[in-house]
Formats: sequence, structure tokens, C-alpha cells
Amino acid sequence: MTSQPVAAREHVRQEMLADPRLVAAIVSAVHEHVPVYAALDDSRLPEVRAIAAWGLERLLHLWVTDGTLDPSDLRRLRGIAAARAADGRPVQAVLRAYRVAATVLTDEIAARAPRLAAADAFALSRMLLTALDTLSEEMTTAYAATDEDLAADRDRALRLLLDDLIAGRHASVGALSDRSARLGVQLPDPYCLLVAEPVGTERPDMALDAATGLLDALAVPGDEAASTATVRGSRAVLLLPGAAAAGAGTVLGARSWRGCAITGESLDRVAVAYRLAADALDTAPGHAHRAGRVLTDADAHVLALLAGHAAAAPDHVARLVLGPLTDPGQRHLMDALTAYIDTGSANAAARALHLHAQSLRYRLRRIHALTSRDPRDPWQRLTLDIARTIRP
Repeated sequence: MTSQPVAAREHVRQEMLADPRLVAAIVSAVHEHVPVYAALDDSRLPEVRAIAAWGLERLLHLWVTDGTLDPSDLRRLRGIAAARAADGRPVQAVLRAYRVAATVLTDEIAARAPRLAAADAFALSRMLLTALDTLSEEMTTAYAATDEDLAADRDRALRLLLDDLIAGRHASVGALSDRSARLGVQLPDPYCLLVAEPVGTERPDMALDAATGLLDALAVPGDEAASTATVRGSRAVLLLPGAAAAGAGTVLGARSWRGCAITGESLDRVAVAYRLAADALDTAPGHAHRAGRVLTDADAHVLALLAGHAAAAPDHVARLVLGPLTDPGQRHLMDALTAYIDTGSANAAARALHLHAQSLRYRLRRIHALTSRDPRDPWQRLTLDIARTIRP
């Protein structure tokens, strides 16, 4: 090779690295042509951009120098493959993303063809074929090894899966199903996502053993779905069968813990459920917590509404809190609730509705039975008041 073609390639390399649109073009092409990447949430895109920028710089360097991937490159590729195995992104999709990126790189260099010779094009083809072949072998091997390790340590694999779910790192429902199938497990659906913490002012980091103990205490007899637990700071995070929510308050109360159980989100929205529960524990006043009871979807949505970052439309929040009271046939109970909240007492509400006080109290008990919310409890009365106020 003469110095002239090297100089031409180096000029093109510097020009391409200085163009911020090139990395964006690679990410956009991968997002468009690889379905798994199209389903990634925004939290994963910075990682994709970083890998694209690194790959672009390395491939251009190899083209200019007629070099090959070195040991540090191979270590990084193996690390990327292991991470993709852990988050359930199929290795075939990962390798396709690299091929799409190589196509964008080729097109961008071709656009600068007048500055280059035929030898430069041949060198580019040789470099890309060699690099793609090497990275395919390295990444496939590392992916398979990590996948096998995770499958062998089922508890750790489930914990990593939950970590990815609550961080929003799953690529799609399909990828989640594939990952569960490889582990030989079935995730609970419907599920309960319980975020729990000890009561007290000092909040040291939660020990995984404590979260696992809570998981055992909340096991649902006869349910074969895979429950799992992880920790986030001072809190335990548990993915449980939906039926476990009914006993969560009793189990936590016996341990002097409190928590929030979300049951109304789908498996592709576990990250939303976690954020709702964590925010609810952050913002709920002390009197919102009662022994034997955990905060629910309705509490979490009301708290999000009060904090100014509603996660659902007001009519949906109202339905979560009021439940059957929104049915036209329960109008008499809604009238009783409205009168009780507006007047402040059962006797005054009964007088306003021209009812006997005992009849009004019976209706309040029915409201409690239908909504699991006692209008006499300050926090639950507030949630009922907010719900009937924002109800269309």
C-alpha cells in the first residue's frame, strides 16, 4: 500500500467521525430494520448509540490501517454478547444489527468515492467481511456460554430478568416470552408487583435474603408460575402471582413492613408498575399506611395525580378507586358517599338524604365492602373524595 491511499482513507475517516449524523443514521437504520431494536424503550437507546459510535471508530481505523480486531475489541464484543444474553435480546438480532451498521458504513464511504481508489473499496470489503466473521464467532460463543450459565442458576436468572423488567430493558413481549422459555419458566400473568420496605427512619440497603424470605411467605399454594425477588436500595421488589396481593398486607404487617402492590398492569409494563409503586411509597403520607393493608393501584394513581404526574386519565383513576360504585345501579351508594363526605358525619348525611342513620351506616358498610375503602378512614376517605370529584 502506498501512502497516498492511506492519506485518502484517513481524510475520509476524519470527515466521517466528525459528522454527528453518522451515528444517528446507524442507530436509525438498526431501529428500522431490526424489529427487536424497534421495540426498545428510550432507556436503552443511549447504550445502542454508544456501541454504534465505538464500532464506527474501530471499523474505520481497521480500514485505514488494514488491521484486524485486537484482543481488547474481542473482550468488548464478548461482554456485549453476555449482556444481550442476560437481557434476552436474541443473538441473531444482535448480529443482524451489526450487518445493518456495516451497510450504512459502506454507503457513507461510497458517497465519498471520488476521493478513493479501487484498492480502498477492496480493502473496505475485506475488512468488513473479516470483522463480521470474527465478531459473529466471538459473540455467538459468548452469548451461548452466558445463556447456559443463566439457565443453570435459575434463581439468579429470574432475578436478572426481574431487574431488566423493572428497568424497562426488555425488548418486546416476544423477547420476554423467548427468555422465559429458555429458562423453562412461566411468569405470573396476571401478576402482582409488590414493592416493600421496613417501617422506620433508618433505611439501610435491603439484603437479598430478606426479600427472598418475603417471597417464600407470599407463595401462592398450587400456583406454578415463577415468582422472583430483587432489591432496590432499601426496598424489596417482588413479582408474584396476582392472587398474592390479597395476603400481602398481613404478611408485611407481621414484619412491621409497608408496601405497595400493583396488579393492574400488563407484563410489558412492569417498569410502569414499579415506578408507580416506588413513587407511591415515596409520597404517601403516614396515615395512608395501615396495619394489614398495602397501598394499591388506586392509591398509587391518586398519589401520582396529587404529585402532578398522573400516570392515567382521571376517569381511569376514578374507576380504580370507586370500582362498582360507578355502575348506574349503585347510584344510591354514590349519593350516600357524597353526602357523608360533604356533611362529615353519618347522622348529618342521613338527614340530608332523608334516611334513617342506620340505613346510611349500612350503605357506608356496603361501600367499604365493594371498594375495600372505609369512608371513615382519613386517607381512604380522601381517595374516595378525589375519585368522585374527578369522575366524569
